[in-house]
Amino acid sequence: MPARHDGVPRYLVVHPGAELYGSDRVMLESVIAFAAAGADVTVSLPERGPLIEHLVAGGATVRIDPALVLRKSLLRPRNWLASARTAIRALRASSRILREVRPDAVYVSTMTLPLWTPIARARRIPAVLHLHEGEQGASRLVKWVIYAPALSARRIVVNSEFSRGVLGQAFPALARRAEIIYNGVAGPTTVTPPPTDLGAGVHLVYIGRLSPRKGPDLIVEALARLDDPRITADLVGAVFRGYEWYEQELRELIDERGLSGRVRLAGFHADVWGAVDQAQFVIVPSRLDEPFGNTAVEGTLAQRVVIVSDTSGLREATDGVATAIRFAPGDVDALVRAIRAAMDDWEQLAPRLADEATAAAARFSPENYRRTIASTMAQITGR
Repeated sequence: MPARHDGVPRYLVVHPGAELYGSDRVMLESVIAFAAAGADVTVSLPERGPLIEHLVAGGATVRIDPALVLRKSLLRPRNWLASARTAIRALRASSRILREVRPDAVYVSTMTLPLWTPIARARRIPAVLHLHEGEQGASRLVKWVIYAPALSARRIVVNSEFSRGVLGQAFPALARRAEIIYNGVAGPTTVTPPPTDLGAGVHLVYIGRLSPRKGPDLIVEALARLDDPRITADLVGAVFRGYEWYEQELRELIDERGLSGRVRLAGFHADVWGAVDQAQFVIVPSRLDEPFGNTAVEGTLAQRVVIVSDTSGLREATDGVATAIRFAPGDVDALVRAIRAAMDDWEQLAPRLADEATAAAARFSPENYRRTIASTMAQITGR
């Protein structure tokens, strides 16, 4: 498909949602980078949401189109017919999108859009596939299915060594040519120092999806076992559609443990820093592997102690961070011990928070990320 030749590179960015969680914010950083480098950027999303206004402010044109988004529910046999219909609609939409946008390159954000790299290759349009996931626990067959679209990509970007390792379990040759670009993570515009007097109250904050794999229920159980009225927590985030049952279970658990005055479901916040300002500790209690740990980095940037599951990409995000405390994934007793350790060591940890924030800002700078991802896209277009 011929691209338009007016001297301006045209990029099509495809992404599976329109919210403002980890991969959404990374995609937004990529779009800002492309636009700042002089590209004409069009973003195709399957739904409307709060991400759109940020994309427009970042210089992109946004359109809503049908897409096949790979969810676990689609792999269930009873959903195969519906998945096939969705795939047909998505294929028709992709032809229309490419005809109307006529991009020089396609940026596919996450592996949950399995059709786009093969479609781009069939149209002889170079594509960058940016992997934000790492399904370590999946069977080898499932990994082959999930990662097969990467075979069609001109370039592969991964967000951690862990993500590259999981890709390598399916396709070792692809992992060898995958490029690690750590997420660019922005901290607060102004850091509000944490409350220093733990005797006046200890506040924890969780930021992210409300889902079993993310583990916010572990925080509820930990506070019940700590049984200290000084310790409170905010759970900031919302569920995926279809997971409303989990939010209801969280509410019931909070009531059953007698914590309605100490644990608050705060809902989704586009700007999380107000919630962080009230806390001394940021908790990232993931039960399962995380390809990276944006929230852990955000907590460090905000000069908070971060308490994280000792797993996968969370290790990379907190590597060398003296104010990070790790605990065994899924272990409530280990989380209780980690919270107690953070409280006991507070006088030693607090003076180190500013230096750790400075180091994290240099390592995960959005400016470095934007420069690198823009260069990657420019290279595949020959510009």
